[in-house]
Amino acid sequence: MKTQSPDTSPEIERIIIEHYRRMSASEKFKIVDDLTRATISLAMSGVRSRHPAAEEREYRLRAASRWLDPELMRKAYGWDPEVEGY
Repeated sequence: MKTQSPDTSPEIERIIIEHYRRMSASEKFKIVDDLTRATISLAMSGVRSRHPAAEEREYRLRAASRWLDPELMRKAYGWDPEVEGY
């Protein structure tokens, strides 16, 4: 058996997969929610470090422009990531 990660043994991966299978949908959702929040927090930290003088709205727009389509950013927020940056 080849594992999904080269540094994980097949036995450990089997245990992890079995654990995920036993989890309820709400437990899995909690993990996804926590990871999403951590990703957003890291993106915001990166924006704040590159643009320390920016206002809160600009921080949020720059972070959102990392995962939203540029056309949506322009239409919904009047923010052009190709002009304003990320």
